[in-house]
Amino acid sequence: MKLLIITAISSFDSEVKRMLKQADVKTFTYKTVTGFKDLSEEAIESNWFGSKINENESILYYAFVKKEKVDSFFELVDAFNGEQKSASHVHVAVLNIEKSN
Repeated sequence: MKLLIITAISSFDSEVKRMLKQADVKTFTYKTVTGFKDLSEEAIESNWFGSKINENESILYYAFVKKEKVDSFFELVDAFNGEQKSASHVHVAVLNIEKSN
């Protein structure tokens, strides 16, 4: 068993759900969260937001999945991110579950 943790901006919500469905992940949980990025180290000219703090509406998803489904989901996310012209991407991590009930 694996735990997928996925974060994305709110506008990618339907795409993330579509990718989960395509990867045959039928059960998952999601919650609206606030994404944060500290831009204080960036030069003001290269900082699109013009401030040191950037917060945006994001969504956090997590799903317990069989290990066979992990690679197909990563492939879908890689393809989706490769098509994006924006700086924002879908981020995904996978954790091993040693024991669950």
